[in-house]
Amino acid sequence: MDPPASGPERLFDAHRFPSDGFLLLALLLYAPVGLCLLLLRLFIGIHVFLVSCALPDSLLRRFIVRVMCSVLGLFVRQSDPHLRDANVRVYIANHVTHFDHSVISLLTSCNTPALNGTPGFICWSRGFMELGAVGSRAELVDSLKVYSSHGGNPPLLLFPEEAATNGRVGLLRFSSWPFSILDMIQPVALQVQRPLIAVSVADSSWITELFWTFFVPFTVYQVRWMPPVFRQADELNEEFALRVQELLAVELGVISTRLTAADKAEHMKRLRHTPPHHLAPASSQSLVARPRASPSLAGVGPLADEDVRITEMAQRVKEVLPHVSLGTIRRDLAQTNCVDTTIANLLEGRVPLLPEDKEPETGLLAPSTSQTSAASSPQCPAASSSSKPSMKLFAKSPVERHLSLQERKHVLYAYARRARVQCDLG
Repeated sequence: MDPPASGPERLFDAHRFPSDGFLLLALLLYAPVGLCLLLLRLFIGIHVFLVSCALPDSLLRRFIVRVMCSVLGLFVRQSDPHLRDANVRVYIANHVTHFDHSVISLLTSCNTPALNGTPGFICWSRGFMELGAVGSRAELVDSLKVYSSHGGNPPLLLFPEEAATNGRVGLLRFSSWPFSILDMIQPVALQVQRPLIAVSVADSSWITELFWTFFVPFTVYQVRWMPPVFRQADELNEEFALRVQELLAVELGVISTRLTAADKAEHMKRLRHTPPHHLAPASSQSLVARPRASPSLAGVGPLADEDVRITEMAQRVKEVLPHVSLGTIRRDLAQTNCVDTTIANLLEGRVPLLPEDKEPETGLLAPSTSQTSAASSPQCPAASSSSKPSMKLFAKSPVERHLSLQERKHVLYAYARRARVQCDLG
């Protein structure tokens, strides 16, 4: 399924309240009732938590807790429960809210490993399974393989998107590591609906989402079980993940994108630091325009090999285009995985520069004559890498401006190739 020309802003809700005036008025009128429900449900929620802790995991416990959750405004429905296979050890689901794992555990026994956050009481109380100290993805996969090899353990419930979306437009690109555990998985399609406000807001904490869940009249979780999917002969983890992602996208009626959890984090960073009227609309290249490096089971720490490699390539591009920020360069390198392609994208304007990336009186299209000479001179690499383009000279004729632009492109291309060869030889 090919995604349409849309950007990451469509996959996430940055605002909780509706923009429609009628809905805002309805929310305002409902607010006193919502506050009363919030206080009442907080009291009931404590009892639900105590009951879930006191009773052992069983069909009776799941039924009682599910009924009590309906009082809290959480209604869970499931479709095609007969498709749930007792032999499946790994469930794969799309991610919409902070409570997806808790909702699915009301329907069947399953465990979701805690991948983020500090282990402890909060992690346990939220229903996550603690794995101890896991330093890399490879260690994580090994631990989950050992867990799944014991037949008495409940199945794993994993969210390969690794970040929540609004569930209405598309799926984030699935990570490949959940598909390296076993050769058989079962997809679970999850949809969430609620009135008046957004289902989830990007960058919102789980405790904030819990309060808003108690505030609204109700929240409906629709769980649809899909048939188990087996790995094909000689199928790589990335191919297996992409195939399951496409199946889930078709089932949910959304698109399958190439955006990742890292793209979501970068998008939210832009929203926090950029005024709304300065945000440029993202192009379709954010989804599928350029090839992406194949995901791997790299380490999850800050010194992962992939991050080190991207940082090295970003420094090479920075030497050629010093006025472009490293954040913009890294985002494009994550898509292209090629220094020359990223330089070409930046020169030809295919990559939008954020307002904080641009400088007041500098530009890419008009370096001065002395700076162009310095960039083309092999004896002065330091001067060419530290100099910034200037807009003091601007040809009057369109033909002259076009020729000057082409000349500067060739000069920068030549410098980029020399810098890359020097780095490879060094």
